[in-house]
Amino acid sequence: MRQFYLLRNAEKDPTGSITEKIVRYLEERGAFSRVISDGSELKDDADCLIVLGGDGTVLRAARRIVKINIPIIGINLGNLGYLAEVGKESVCAALDQLLEDDFTVEERMMLEGKVIRDGSLIAEGYALNDIVVSRRGPLRVVQFESYINEVPLSRFNADGIILATPTGSTGYSLSAGGPVVSPSASMIIMTPVAAHMIHSKSIIFPDTDRIRVMIGEDRYKSPEAAAVYFDGEDETLLKSGDTVEVYTAAYTTKIIKLSNISFLEILRHKMQLI
Repeated sequence: MRQFYLLRNAEKDPTGSITEKIVRYLEERGAFSRVISDGSELKDDADCLIVLGGDGTVLRAARRIVKINIPIIGINLGNLGYLAEVGKESVCAALDQLLEDDFTVEERMMLEGKVIRDGSLIAEGYALNDIVVSRRGPLRVVQFESYINEVPLSRFNADGIILATPTGSTGYSLSAGGPVVSPSASMIIMTPVAAHMIHSKSIIFPDTDRIRVMIGEDRYKSPEAAAVYFDGEDETLLKSGDTVEVYTAAYTTKIIKLSNISFLEILRHKMQLI
């Protein structure tokens, strides 16, 4: 690799010192790097996107380059992450591996979601972790109707519903009682949040299924009873009758792996099982 984009989380690297260190290190070794901002136009003219921040920054970057075929590597400026595996103390060694093409690339499935109101598309987006349809406001319960390939599945009241990828299985879905799934798998995990029913377990669907969630009326008859979020961001307000259609995206996120640390080892560390 000789061509790099760098995307910095200003909160994690406020002075830009770590970013400048990486730029100098690459240039001293004959590589080209370009620091990009949120408004920068990206093309597929780089070999790699280096993301400085944490897992959240990697998720934002994945959505941003969803249609650009370049891999991502995350420099974690916080705690050990699932996606940003390189720590601050290992930056130079990691850059050497990139320059020497000493790495592997994992492809992670993504979800695509469309919000439909009165037959018209009002919003759409992609997610590497999850698409969440959630209540708005405290102490409010929303009625959800779910359909799989247009076949009715269930109707229930809940705080929300999570549609996650295997990558996102260790995030919000896990905290809501969902299963942990290897990120190399390809499936959609549907997990209700605080559902008002006896059986409220997760359901796993093949990646070929299309899931549709329709918003029913809440007991307050609110015009905007819920909202949908793509990887925890890009909020779109929903009202009764709106539907959110979720399915496997045509694009994947390519994650660069430098170490031989397995997903299970990271999981064990994160969950403090040792």
